[in-house]
Amino acid sequence: MDKQKFDCIVIGGGPGGYVAAIRAAQRGLSTALIESREMGGTCLNRGCIPSKALIANAEILRKVREANKFGISVGAVSYNYADMKVRKDAVVKKIRQGLEGLIASNRITVFKGFGKFLSPHEIKVIGEQEALMEGKSIIIATGSEPRALANMPFDYKKIHDSTSLLEITELPKKILIIGGGVIGCEFACLYNAFGVDVTIIELLPMILSTEGKHVSDAMEHSLRKQGIKIELQTVVKKIESSEQGIKAYLNDDRILEADCALVSVGRKFNSDQISIEKTGVILEKDGSIPTNGYMRTNVPHIYAIGDVTGKWILAHVASHQGMIAADNCAGIPNEIFYNAVPSVIFTHPEVGTVGYTLERAIQNGYDAKLGKFPFQALGKSQATTETEGFAQIVVDKNTGQILGAQVVGHGASTLIAEMAVAIGSELTIHSIHETIHAHPTIAEAWMEAAFLADDMPLHLPPIKSKKGT
Repeated sequence: MDKQKFDCIVIGGGPGGYVAAIRAAQRGLSTALIESREMGGTCLNRGCIPSKALIANAEILRKVREANKFGISVGAVSYNYADMKVRKDAVVKKIRQGLEGLIASNRITVFKGFGKFLSPHEIKVIGEQEALMEGKSIIIATGSEPRALANMPFDYKKIHDSTSLLEITELPKKILIIGGGVIGCEFACLYNAFGVDVTIIELLPMILSTEGKHVSDAMEHSLRKQGIKIELQTVVKKIESSEQGIKAYLNDDRILEADCALVSVGRKFNSDQISIEKTGVILEKDGSIPTNGYMRTNVPHIYAIGDVTGKWILAHVASHQGMIAADNCAGIPNEIFYNAVPSVIFTHPEVGTVGYTLERAIQNGYDAKLGKFPFQALGKSQATTETEGFAQIVVDKNTGQILGAQVVGHGASTLIAEMAVAIGSELTIHSIHETIHAHPTIAEAWMEAAFLADDMPLHLPPIKSKKGT
């Protein structure tokens, strides 16, 4: 087998890997991209895109059911979940085909197979396309997979991970969701919209614990109001499955029964099957690969990006890390900063966060305060009946610098972008409330929250009286 030589080899074709390959090729490097499964990785094929396609169906269904609020009569509403899955698969296929064409247009050499290290510079591809190659620089972008637990093993029929649950064509009547994090809450809202009896079981005292108390409390209240049951500070000792369904045995001796369960308790880093021990790259105990700000591992010519770095398990972070790594492979110094990473949760209502929560800002020594504006007070929200939620800004009292922002409500996934730019650019709240925001829009909530953080509310009653006013 002849050895092929490349300036840059990327292992993994997910949102980090394919972006890294494109950027490396754009920088003039001869580039190889190794992918054993579908191009686009978990995000496109088994995560972000397929789940959001189904969530879009759920949102349409909710709107149709609420049509009478707008003076529109629609009669009885029905749906076919199997047809929804067909649409989901078509969306994924179309995007993947576009991605494959994009990669080809950048003259990237694609190898369909599984890459394993033979040495720090050599990789053997095993599978559909076997090959032996050598790279001046190598980028590891192998991602992560749902974490399995011995006491609730996946059988992909009754006990699901997030991947297998996306493939069902018939909805259960009742589902238990183990884990009240992002994936658990998104699936809870999705299936609740279709009339499934949903129970979330969470080990911690609150759901979405990483997003702070304000967001967690708001979402717990909203989910319970929608009819989703939530069991907090509850441990599942084991799950048993049968033809009839599943039984979950809890730490308080209760037994909960359902048609199926989703186990969403974190992810496992894919660093254990690429023979990484032959490179000298150091691994953390959890299998993640530590990197510096240039995305380099302890072996200077080997980089790691995406989930496998254990930084942020977010597709957009992986893509940004990929560009950073590729630039450095090309000899163009570029460093990543994680101070303004937006995170979006596609629950009902949506959640968007960036930067510090108020609690985290105070823990880090800031004299911080909060400006919080409810959507109930926005004209646009009233006009569209999307009044649930709020937008809030965390501010340094002394400088006015924006430290963080959180938004819960309709359009949160889009709204958070403004605050990501603000924090990334180290802007103050004055930059926000001095910027003219179009009316009527929900983006006005940021301007209003900035005014509140500056103790000058515009469309809410005064916080306190000031001398001379």
